[in-house]
Amino acid sequence: MWATSLSPEWGKRLRAERERLRLTLRDVENLSRTIAKDKQNSDYYIAHASLAEIEKGKLIPTIFKLYSLSAIYGLDYDRLAILCNVPVRDVQKDHITLALPRTYLLGSPPERSESEKQAAIELREKLRAERTNLVSRMLEAWDEVPALLQEMQGNSPLYGYIGMDDYTLHPFIRPGSIVRIDPRQKKIPPVRWHTDHDRPVFFVELREKYICCWCEMHNGQLILIPSQQSQRRAQPVRYPMDATIIGRVTAVAMTLIEAQSE
Repeated sequence: MWATSLSPEWGKRLRAERERLRLTLRDVENLSRTIAKDKQNSDYYIAHASLAEIEKGKLIPTIFKLYSLSAIYGLDYDRLAILCNVPVRDVQKDHITLALPRTYLLGSPPERSESEKQAAIELREKLRAERTNLVSRMLEAWDEVPALLQEMQGNSPLYGYIGMDDYTLHPFIRPGSIVRIDPRQKKIPPVRWHTDHDRPVFFVELREKYICCWCEMHNGQLILIPSQQSQRRAQPVRYPMDATIIGRVTAVAMTLIEAQSE
């Protein structure tokens, strides 16, 4: 596959890897011939002229030729793909954003070590004592941040934790849930939803606490609306004097039932 508009920068990186090992174009050609013979597949073979074009950024290596370069240069395949401007780290993110149309079963999670299992148990016990809060602020008070939550320390996107005593939106968002918050979405939309599942959920900061709930605006008041199942009343607050809308909840991870111990 030829590419006439690509930057040759990634090709220079490949050349640097070859020169680091003091290999000539012919050396790589001969080594790739050995790989192709071993694999019984000529697609692994890289002619010296093709490699020269690859290093100039004019030719994109196939997945087979990339494997041969990976083996010859002693580099991880994914790292070599990244050198060739393939965004390998975006695979999972892009997979999620594609929104596949049919329900399917994910692969089994990797087996966790005993230390990881113990860390998860300790984390669960620690969270039981926490109120509804932004994860970033909750972690600020902890002496040590568990590895399971380290990726949630940033501010984009924000993450919130629903306290174990917070049944405001139960059963739609249960106590102990982690919610993802988009801080760019702070405007309360007009009431155009059809069911409770369609209602936008917001993470709101009050003077003394946080709350995750449905919201409506009426006559300059922000109405914090709980679920009917929570048996709690709607709460009107002055906005923006007594409440700050942190953002709209865009995703939620929650436990439906505690896993049985083996």
